[in-house]
Formats: sequence, C-alpha cells, structure tokens
Amino acid sequence: MAVNTVSTGLEERWRDILAVHARTMCEIDRVLHPHGLGASDFEVLDILATESPREGDQCRVQNLVGRVHLSQSALSRLIGRLEKDGLVERSMCVEDRRGVWVSLTRKGRDLHSEVLPLQREVLAKMLDG
Repeated sequence: MAVNTVSTGLEERWRDILAVHARTMCEIDRVLHPHGLGASDFEVLDILATESPREGDQCRVQNLVGRVHLSQSALSRLIGRLEKDGLVERSMCVEDRRGVWVSLTRKGRDLHSEVLPLQREVLAKMLDG
C-alpha cells in the first residue's frame, strides 16, 4: 500500500506542476499577445538577451535547443518567424557549416525590454506562494 500512496502523491505533484505550467504559459501568452509575441517567442528573446547581452553578440541555435521546451524543428520555425518580424538575425557558423548563429536585432532588444516587466509580473503572480 505504501508504494501506491507514494506513487499517487508523485502523480498528483506532477499534475500540479503541469497545471501551474499550463496556466502560467496561457497567462504569458495573453499579456504578450498585444505585442505580437507568445510565451515561447518571449522565452527565446529572453535567453538571447541573457546569453548575448551586447548588441551584435550571437548565440548558437544549438545552445537554445535544450533551454526551450520545443523540438529542434519547432525552434527553427519559431526563429524563422522572429527573423521575419525583424526581431532576430541568423547567420551560418563559419567554423561549422552545420551550425547557425542567431542574434537579437535592435528591434528585438527593444521589444524584449518593453515586455520583460509584463512577463515577470505574470511569473510573480502565478508562482509566488
């Protein structure tokens, strides 16, 4: 019986985590939608802003794969949309022709700075307590 109780407790905690994640992502999507972004879009911009703090800094797309909750192909499509919107730029890695660099544009940095407080407010509201 103890195993079932432990297992049930773990399952309930896991479902609670998933529910909080889903509600948080939906709320981030809601507040960022007027700015043309979704939660995953923001996550990529936020990682790039953190990993590449100065204008012109680049980050390998491969370094983003493990940090966002998207498949590599979904991440590539997302980066393509961000590039189309003028928020990021992509370039080929000279040392490794399979590698792709991505960097925030000025427009991307400005938008990230504008919506960062909105995303952080949602995190504080959804995750505090």
